[in-house]
Amino acid sequence: MAPQDKNTPPPLPEPLRVAVADSHTHLDMQDCTVEEALAKAASVGVTTVVQVGCDLAGSRWAAETAAAHDRVHATVALHPNEAPRIVLGDPDGWSRQGAREAGGDSALDTALAGIDDMAALPQVRGVGETGLDYFRTGPEGMAAQERSFRAHIEIAKRHDKALVIHDREAHDDVLRILREEGAPERVVFHCYSGDAEMAEICAAAGYFMSFAGNVTFKNAQPLRDALAVAPPELVLVETDAPFLTPAPYRGRANAPYLIPVTLRAMAEVKAVTEDALATAVAANTARAFGY
Repeated sequence: MAPQDKNTPPPLPEPLRVAVADSHTHLDMQDCTVEEALAKAASVGVTTVVQVGCDLAGSRWAAETAAAHDRVHATVALHPNEAPRIVLGDPDGWSRQGAREAGGDSALDTALAGIDDMAALPQVRGVGETGLDYFRTGPEGMAAQERSFRAHIEIAKRHDKALVIHDREAHDDVLRILREEGAPERVVFHCYSGDAEMAEICAAAGYFMSFAGNVTFKNAQPLRDALAVAPPELVLVETDAPFLTPAPYRGRANAPYLIPVTLRAMAEVKAVTEDALATAVAANTARAFGY
């Protein structure tokens, strides 16, 4: 692929016949207005999006955007990588807020109180993305991540909202903490990354599994095996845009309008028709997020 292709948005896919939702997107990180993104998505049958918060500012933006657009639902949270930055500081300024001083546990408590306030809003349908990330955060950040995750579980339960989980290289600990705390009624594993065995554990617990564009990647056979055993009533589809663009557009910016590409690949894995999977996914997303 020529380098200039990276900046060319992928073409519009063939529209879906049955409208679906993008269960996890980051419109605030995409190169267009919310209105443009929603119009482009709706033109191919993606009529609803769940806008996900990762920090206080992003959660506030998600709540405001959902309040302004009927087809947008919000989730609010401190991302697992955000919690250690608040507690330990972020001298390199890797996050979007730039370099930050260490604030300790009291700063995390203050931030969690802000998430708790926003979780009460009617347009906020979920608490997330929260969870554990052992890929980007080293052992020194684990305590902050875990404390934040447990607090988000409690917030989701108290407000009766879906819990949206970010689980990166931390499957066993995420499942253990859910058991220890008692999971909320509705749990969504965003960008599901476990294997078929874990999919069976999630299915037994009634957890939703949301599959992203990486299910189309060549090396993603374990993900496809997991999708194959995931019960149709617990499967969601997402972009995680602008990340995880499905093949053959990997490396370019993802957006909600590319959901049909991933959904068609998923239907093939599950050996069902595109319409049957879209119908299930649309109902599942509405059930998961209570809209």
